[in-house]
Order: sequence, then C-alpha cells, then structure tokens
Amino acid sequence: WAIYDYGIKAVVSSFFADIFKNNVLNNRLLPVQVSEGFLYSLLTSIKKDPQVKIRIDLQAQKITNLSSEASEIFEINSYKKKCLLNGFDDIDYLINLREKITEFENKRQ
Repeated sequence: WAIYDYGIKAVVSSFFADIFKNNVLNNRLLPVQVSEGFLYSLLTSIKKDPQVKIRIDLQAQKITNLSSEASEIFEINSYKKKCLLNGFDDIDYLINLREKITEFENKRQ
C-alpha cells in the first residue's frame, strides 16, 4: 500500500514473486510482467532519456515505450483486471454484486 500511496500505479519487471504480485494487486497496483528482452530495451531507453514516456493500457493489456514504439502484451487475472478498471477492492466488488447475490439467495428459498 505504501507504493500505491506514494503515487505509483504500476510496477514493471520480468518476474514477480506470487506473494508480491497478489499483494500489489490487492492494493490496486498493477504488476506488469514483460519479457527480459523488452525490460532491457525499456531500461536502456530510460538510461538514455529519464523522461521517456511509457503507456500502460490495462484494457488492452499492452505496455508501450513511446520513444521507440516497442510494445508488449502482458497477462493479468481477469477478476483483478475488472477490479482495477473499476477501482474496486475485493469488498467493493462484492458490494457491486449485492443485487445479484440477493436475487440468487431469494431463488434458493
């Protein structure tokens, strides 16, 4: 949560430990896992120009280095993607489904 509270919304790497990945997703931070080659080219671009812009499109699951136009697709759990796109944590997601849950419970009675 401290990383997110600092203003960082995404972390890019070629590897994330499962515990870290799950924790950051639960704190609304997007872990973008890319290939080692893409990460190397991205870091090389940043070294040349620390002001380089990077676009992360969660909907398309695509990261793009805007200086070179190099891009790569990344994977994300569909549930967590929906939560991030809607600004939900796990509780918000369930509250959003309240009517459907109530309807399901009423049908069972």
